[in-house]
Amino acid sequence: MSDPRTDLVGLSRDELQAEMERIGEKPFRAKQLWQWIYHRGVTDFTEMSNISKSLHGKLADHFYISRPNISEELTSKDRTRKWLFKFDDNNEAETVFIPEEDRGAVCISSQVGCTLTCKFCHTGTQLLVRNLSSAEIVGQFMAARDSYGEWPSPPGDKRLLSNIVLMGMGEPLYNYDNVVKALKILMDQEGISLSKRRITLSTSGVVPEIRRLGEDADVELAISLHAPVDEVRNEIMPINKKYPLADLMAAVKDYPAAINARRVTFEYVMLKGINDSEADARALTRLVKDIPCKFNLIPFNPWPGSNYECSDRATQKKFVEILNRAGYTATIRVTRGQDILAACGQLKSESERTRCSRMKARIEAGIHDDEHALPASAVAQ
Repeated sequence: MSDPRTDLVGLSRDELQAEMERIGEKPFRAKQLWQWIYHRGVTDFTEMSNISKSLHGKLADHFYISRPNISEELTSKDRTRKWLFKFDDNNEAETVFIPEEDRGAVCISSQVGCTLTCKFCHTGTQLLVRNLSSAEIVGQFMAARDSYGEWPSPPGDKRLLSNIVLMGMGEPLYNYDNVVKALKILMDQEGISLSKRRITLSTSGVVPEIRRLGEDADVELAISLHAPVDEVRNEIMPINKKYPLADLMAAVKDYPAAINARRVTFEYVMLKGINDSEADARALTRLVKDIPCKFNLIPFNPWPGSNYECSDRATQKKFVEILNRAGYTATIRVTRGQDILAACGQLKSESERTRCSRMKARIEAGIHDDEHALPASAVAQ
């Protein structure tokens, strides 16, 4: 049974203030709560020392401070950590922390499943179930901080969880309102206080929302590109049929990062015999001409049932050399967390893997019923 109280996580400042007024409290209470929730990471009202004991009970009667439940937590041999989070409706999404020597990035999901069906992506084989709420998006980062004991919010140069990348399950710009609301909470200077330069949103190319994002949040932009020409991109990324490369490049050129000479990142999965030729590399340099950018080349991470192979090392190095000679920074991403299926393109909730396996078995056995049908939201797009 769902909690009838209101979750304070995910509310904007104005919404939090309105909730305080609703229960007859002064607006300044909202500021106090904001700092306890987002600066100190507190989930229990009784720990809020500058709030009276009588108000503790009143707040607990009306509100709660959520975290997603952890169904599974795995740590790779390379220290990458992955969480499978379960939400109130029993849907699940995955989050990954990718550590460096003294800092690291939390890779956050924006949807349960994905609507894009990119051919090389494991997550894309899971149909879209629903969007995540702003609370569920922010909650992933907060739960990751809980796991590492990183409360209260340390100064920027002392954070282990120093960056956020919206590169997990889902297309963040197809959940635009909730994602932008979450970003504003994460960037608020009196709470978690992450700089917009430490947040990167990765999109497959939802052109109209790229333009809105520049106005509303101006975080760093990464484009899941993966092909230099429409013919190939149409095949491996069906979204290109709606927003072809010419439209996508025009939107990127207008994004504040590009206008202000901050480099946009182009992500490019290396697929053997598909997009990795020397001609492809040269076409790529022509495509991004006049855009301040860098390239993140991603070795393809195999997953069960995939039809692609990773380009060999020599091909990857030649591809990088061509980009470098044209004046672009290009790096080959070091694959992390592969042993726990936490690498790029491998995220897919275990509950969905299990459910799909059961559905397949039932279909093969000739059993069809409404109880095991996919929800309507999973096929709406």
